[in-house]
Amino acid sequence: MADNNKLKIGITHGDINGIGYEVIIKALEDEAILELCTPVVYGSAKIAAFYRKALELPTLPLNQVQQASEARDGHYNIINVVGEDTKVEPGQPTRTAGEAAMAALERAVADLKSGQIDVLVTAPINKHEMQSDTFHFPGHTEYLESSLGEPGEKALMVMCSEAPVLRVALLTTHTPIARVAQTVTAEAVTEKIKALDASLRRDFGVVRPRIAVLALNPHAGDQGLLGSEEQTAIIPAIEAVRKERIEAFGPYAADGFFGNGLFSRFDGVLAMYHDQGLAPFKTIAMNRGVNLTAGLPYVRTSPDHGTAYDIAGRGTASPESMREAIYRAIDTYRCRASYDEAHANPLRKQYVEKNKKDNVVLDLTRTDDK
Repeated sequence: MADNNKLKIGITHGDINGIGYEVIIKALEDEAILELCTPVVYGSAKIAAFYRKALELPTLPLNQVQQASEARDGHYNIINVVGEDTKVEPGQPTRTAGEAAMAALERAVADLKSGQIDVLVTAPINKHEMQSDTFHFPGHTEYLESSLGEPGEKALMVMCSEAPVLRVALLTTHTPIARVAQTVTAEAVTEKIKALDASLRRDFGVVRPRIAVLALNPHAGDQGLLGSEEQTAIIPAIEAVRKERIEAFGPYAADGFFGNGLFSRFDGVLAMYHDQGLAPFKTIAMNRGVNLTAGLPYVRTSPDHGTAYDIAGRGTASPESMREAIYRAIDTYRCRASYDEAHANPLRKQYVEKNKKDNVVLDLTRTDDK
């Protein structure tokens, strides 16, 4: 982090034919952004100018730099990662747009790993148009797990909002429905509950998280009548983590859990599959939702919406989720720093035992012969 304590925020432009540039430009108009961080956009000054003029957005002065290390504090910085002749077709999925998104993502990830930027915020991509020899993943999360994770580390998708406070993690991310049930094992559920507990503590500053675990089947399986995964996997996992003093509860039938407001009693929720968690989350959080990639050594966030081709180029896209993603990245970075500092050199616990016979208190931490 820079000496002035302002983080360098790397922002990838995502799909150039979607609403990425619109929400980035609109989000950066917030004057508080420059007071908190130094933005570095990975994209194209020419494409940014195209959208600014086409959508009649206020002028956003972009300081063009070759390297993130050259980014100027108090300015909006941009690194050109695509050629001047890159074709923009608002609302259209194209291979060119996919290649442009990949160029920005690769450059930003490299700079994140080398320490030139502190955190990463990604604008939406078209996963199909991104597919190539270097991107053969179903989404950002899986790519970042492969590119940024240490051996054995697993990324955890956490959708979060602050008003209302709601954090929903997913057991499976971009897994086809036909394969979801076979992935719901006691081992997998246990692993994800532990990962969510760790994220709530380190990324959000929750001291003693309460976690709700959703059922896979209707009516939580109805004691095996409508499915056995609750009995064979989810309940055993909850029991296992509770023995490790993790406060996990459930499984809760997913249909009523969000509608009756039960989510407000918990710090985090673990859903079994993508739409089970994201459909209610987006209904409740609306434009305030953020996608946080937990479980990796680096902080990455993104808005909770997609490319939105249907409104691309119309000037009607809300920047709220992108703005919240920037703020969440800053908050998460600081939460992790505070957590790591607090746990770096914990005080050694002092254990005492009373000798019943002699009524003498023994300090079991002493190593001398006295």
